[in-house]
Amino acid sequence: MEFFDILRQKLGEEQILLNEPMANNTTFKVGGPADVFVKSSNVDDIIFVLTVCRDINIPYFVIGNGSNLLVRDGGIRGIVISLAELNNFSLLDDNKIYAQAGCMMPEVSKFAREHSLSGLEFAEGIPGSIGGGVVMNAGAYGSEMKDVFSTAQVINEDFQLINIDLKTMDFSYRSSYAQERGYIICGVTMQLAQGNKTDIAAKMADYRGRRQDKQPLQMPSAGSIFKRPLGHFAGKLIMDAGLRGFSIGAAQVSEKHCGFIVNKGGATASDILTLIEHIQSVVFKKFDIKLETEVKIVGEL
Repeated sequence: MEFFDILRQKLGEEQILLNEPMANNTTFKVGGPADVFVKSSNVDDIIFVLTVCRDINIPYFVIGNGSNLLVRDGGIRGIVISLAELNNFSLLDDNKIYAQAGCMMPEVSKFAREHSLSGLEFAEGIPGSIGGGVVMNAGAYGSEMKDVFSTAQVINEDFQLINIDLKTMDFSYRSSYAQERGYIICGVTMQLAQGNKTDIAAKMADYRGRRQDKQPLQMPSAGSIFKRPLGHFAGKLIMDAGLRGFSIGAAQVSEKHCGFIVNKGGATASDILTLIEHIQSVVFKKFDIKLETEVKIVGEL
């Protein structure tokens, strides 16, 4: 409670929630409570919270909009820091856009379209934040965040605000230097190209149509559960293993796209974890291929 009082005095009581269900803050709609849940639109306040956590030895976990995340049913001990309210973006010179970490990728993609800037069309249907997209080098349809990334403002391991350029970010498949070091993305500058607004809109509409046809967008999920194995597609392996529509509890392999697990309503994290393990076991037995999770799994059982 002393910790709570310190935060309340600095941030205000409305920015701090106790025993907040993580099911309310993840796209999977599952997950137990966070002891303390903090949200702020101020980077200095976030650094303050991090510093207090370090000084009194309280564990912390940082989230964006909660996509690509599975929180176990026991929840998260310590403090969860949400970046969702860091959500301002703006147009810069030289065909660049700056977006804070909590901005949703589709919204920034649409903003780029309205200013006839090309390069972010692929992000139109990715249900994640810009910060998370950079950390994991999110991508679709042959493009990734590394293709538009210019610089990022990050909080490093010493809780200092520094800038990182493209070379230092060292992007790879679903990974980055920021991910490896545990850096917290606060804002990102993206280099785009001048384009034709009609062409950009047409490409975005095409991508949106493909997603709607192939992905279970109407049901809670965390996006692709598994990384793409070298030379294969996880969804096809799962389908060929005969697991389309297979359920454990209210967790189901999507009938629309086998690379997704969906929450049919009332699923627990335990349901999803058990289903993940079952998929991995069956695919390995049939094809001798180990599926690695792309979704981040955190919290206590």
